[in-house]
Order: sequence, then C-alpha cells, then structure tokens
Amino acid sequence: MKFTSLASLILIIMLSSCSSVRVASDYDKNANFDNYKSFAFYKPGIDKAEISDLDKKRILRAIEADMTAKGFVKSQNPDLLVSIFTKTKENINIYQNNFGWGYGWGWTPFYWGPNYSTVSRSTEGTLYIDLIDAKKKELVWQGMGTAALTKNVDRKQENINCIVSEVMKKYPPQLNK
Repeated sequence: MKFTSLASLILIIMLSSCSSVRVASDYDKNANFDNYKSFAFYKPGIDKAEISDLDKKRILRAIEADMTAKGFVKSQNPDLLVSIFTKTKENINIYQNNFGWGYGWGWTPFYWGPNYSTVSRSTEGTLYIDLIDAKKKELVWQGMGTAALTKNVDRKQENINCIVSEVMKKYPPQLNK
C-alpha cells in the first residue's frame, strides 16, 4: 500500500453532510450519452490516485453502486471506462480578537485588554470522476466534488457514498436540444 502524505491518507473522507459538498461537472457536447449502457473501471487511471488502497475500494464501491442504480451494467467489454483522480488542499484560518478599551488617532492606537488569536486548520479534498468513451479512448464526462476531510474511520464509507452520490447526480448531463 502506497501512502504519499498525511493528506493522502485521509483523502475523500468527507464531512457528515452532503449539503457541504461543492459539485461541478463538464462534458463533451458531441457525445451521445444514450449509447452508454455498460462500464468498467480504468485501472491505470485509478492506480495513479494518491490515496490509500482502502479509500480507493470505498470510492469504487460507491461509484459501482451509483452506476448500477442508474441502469448501467458492469462489463468486460464496456461502453464507458471509469477513472478517478484526487487532490487535497490545506486551509489555515487565523482569527484575531482584540477585546478591551482603547483609543487611537492617526499613528498611535492604544488598547487595554486581552488580545486573542486562534488558528484553525482543515484539509479539503476533491474527487474527480472521469467517464471515458471506451472505443474512442476520449473523456466524455467529468464530475468533481469538493468537501472538508475528516479522520473519522467509522464514517469513511458513508461520507464517500455521499460525495460520489452528489457528483453522479450531474450524470447524464442535461443536454440543451
């Protein structure tokens, strides 16, 4: 099992609420999404994702459940190949609180009282789900979901199911005909 950083150990372990997931998608306007009926996972792409093998399995289970619920069949000769990609970003927030009495004019402010600073850190993860036309080997749809990560092992599968579900709500794209 390959671990590249602390952030990759906890990647795609999302907040407890699906409402906190930011989602976007993009697609090839020339693709005929009605022709896609089967799927398989694209192992070379999935192997490049810098997360633990356990989290990869969780993500793939969630994608498979969602694709099956949409009527897709897992196949050895698929119409679509499914790949994933992940990214993390650490956010640092500093809050400055100056309480007390004071006055000041120009360059000489003067204050009594405590001065409190608090620092909070959070890690944000983004999961990209790529759907590739298996015959043309071209990307036809990409969905992404971004949310804060957590280390709570007991909630991993539930949180991953949530992010995948939110992302996959964007597939198939609503084509303007």
